[in-house]
Amino acid sequence: MAGAGERKGKKDDNGIGTAIDFVLSNARLVLGVGGAAMLGIATLAVKRMYDRAISAPSSPTRLSQSGKRSWEEPNWLGSSSRLLSQDMKTSLSRSLQTLPTDPSALDADAFRPAKAKPSAKRSQVELKESHLRLSLQEKLFAYYRRKVAIPAEEQARAKQAAVDICAELRSFLRAKLPDMPLRDMYLSGSLYDDLQVVTADHIQLIVPLVLEQNLWSCIPGEDTIMNIPGFCLVRRENPEYFPRGSSYWDRCVVGGYLSPKAVADTFEKVVAGSINWPAIGSLLDYVIRPAAPPETLTLEVQYEPERHLLIDFLPSLTLGDTILVAKSHRLSQYDNLWRLSLRPAETARLRALDQGDSGCRCLCLKILKAVCKSNPALGRLTASQLTNVILHLAQEESDWSQDVLADRFLQALKGLIGYLEAGVLPSALNPKVNLFSELTPEEVDELGYTLYSSLSEPQVLLQT
Repeated sequence: MAGAGERKGKKDDNGIGTAIDFVLSNARLVLGVGGAAMLGIATLAVKRMYDRAISAPSSPTRLSQSGKRSWEEPNWLGSSSRLLSQDMKTSLSRSLQTLPTDPSALDADAFRPAKAKPSAKRSQVELKESHLRLSLQEKLFAYYRRKVAIPAEEQARAKQAAVDICAELRSFLRAKLPDMPLRDMYLSGSLYDDLQVVTADHIQLIVPLVLEQNLWSCIPGEDTIMNIPGFCLVRRENPEYFPRGSSYWDRCVVGGYLSPKAVADTFEKVVAGSINWPAIGSLLDYVIRPAAPPETLTLEVQYEPERHLLIDFLPSLTLGDTILVAKSHRLSQYDNLWRLSLRPAETARLRALDQGDSGCRCLCLKILKAVCKSNPALGRLTASQLTNVILHLAQEESDWSQDVLADRFLQALKGLIGYLEAGVLPSALNPKVNLFSELTPEEVDELGYTLYSSLSEPQVLLQT
């Protein structure tokens, strides 16, 4: 009976078992040892499932004495073992037919377990980052064309308006105050350095004072009791030999020091109180008026119906190699301090670096300035601070070609966040000067939070 059962089972195989035996017996020759082992394990598993399916009892729901099924179907089997058996035969036959018969066409490595390829994974990550950088690069250039760059015609019109007003003011001061010791006034600022962004809306009119070198001396702020690098006191010297009144600017001395606030007040009386700006404006076809407080020594100029220009009247003095401007400290208790003028030297260095290698430092700076100008949360960041961030980054990176603009832009953002976290941004030209010294802790936190939040999607900064 056993033999009959075996013959019956073989008959029911319909030749599948014979085919499997044939493949296994020749697998070593065809596939090699490793391939034969893997194929043998896989085929044996399939054959066992097949045998279980065709040897199932006619009543699979019959329970054993323990009250459980004596034969349990795997949950992936269908309700009919006959249908399953036919499907398995078909699948196995197809699999056998697809096996290559030419040993040269076989690759034993194909039957080995797949191993992770870290280099391939790493290359995919690098490819994704490259696409992101490329996308940001395109958006930065599009943002520059759309938002940052100022048309040449608009720049020329703003400069001409400033030149016209500067000429009128120079003539008035010479006529009204001929004894005031001044050098020739000149226009300065980002508009003249091609670093102004968004609109041509502000410029500086520098008014150089002439000081007697033997009557005045410069005391660095770090050498005073206030200990504020980046600012200076201008002390009146030799009063015993040259009494008060020996210098024109003695009238602006407060507590033995030349006060920038007193100098500014002197010019304000002239600029805002003595000059008939409406008459000059009608002559020049402009609308000119002094800016409202708290702005001081600032003229508002409307030179076209939709275009306005702010002209900052900025007294300046030079003692030795030190250039100072009457731009007071933000805190009123330091209003006797003159500000160290570093902007011309910073700008000159930045432009020289770009001219040396046709770099994109100035381009990156202008994009950062436009982002801060258009985003109220970043409005506290000044052009000088952003310029120094780029100068510091230029010391670390040598490649500033146009192709790496996106990388340098992200590095500048990260660098700025790092400086904010430390609360210190040293001047690239004078490391003792902390360019964040006038920011409050709350402002530093707000700036840092805004920039840090944008790191994951820097494109958000370009949507303002």
